[in-house]
Amino acid sequence: MQKRAIATRQAVLVAAAEAFNRMGYVNAGLQEIISESGVTKGSLYFHFSSKDQLARAVIDEGCARLDAACSQQFDSRTPALEALIGISYVMIDPSNNDNLMLAAFRLLNEMGDFRGTGHVVFDQWTSTYQALAARAVEEGDFRADTNPDEAGRLLLEMTFGTRLLAVATDTLRELPERMTTAWKVFLPGLVDDAKVDYFSQFAARRLSSYLVPS
Repeated sequence: MQKRAIATRQAVLVAAAEAFNRMGYVNAGLQEIISESGVTKGSLYFHFSSKDQLARAVIDEGCARLDAACSQQFDSRTPALEALIGISYVMIDPSNNDNLMLAAFRLLNEMGDFRGTGHVVFDQWTSTYQALAARAVEEGDFRADTNPDEAGRLLLEMTFGTRLLAVATDTLRELPERMTTAWKVFLPGLVDDAKVDYFSQFAARRLSSYLVPS
């Protein structure tokens, strides 16, 4: 794709994300997105054949940015459980003002089938969580009898469930504290007693980085 076409496509995605964040999927119109992006109607339809396709492209871009932010939390040297805790805070960070990420979360909920332009978004995240859970068992941080597939899926559900409830109740500012509470509840069932305090304190330290000033 030529540089000009890439720039045009990105301008449409940014304008669409702003519109979807402001009005939601149903109320956001293509004409308003065209006006805000500064592109022609023909240019928009060259890249996106419908509002549905445009929204799914916004989901793809927002999720790619979220993946990039989460990947900064771990590498092969990072203990897997610390990575899982770090990722959970990135996903619920209330100070995140990236419109494409915010729009992706909103559209995933409003459109209901949790798809971008291709795969089901949660399939990839489930695989990531399950792989980290398996490594946490190997590293001895999760109990030896932990089923990594079940634990990984449960922790993903915990993270997104916490966020969805906060969105539904307009309490996004409370997300970091709620995530810390969730880890305090879940950790005793996942790690040996001798390690509960360490990982609870690790989560509390992450909390201090995400607190929103009142």
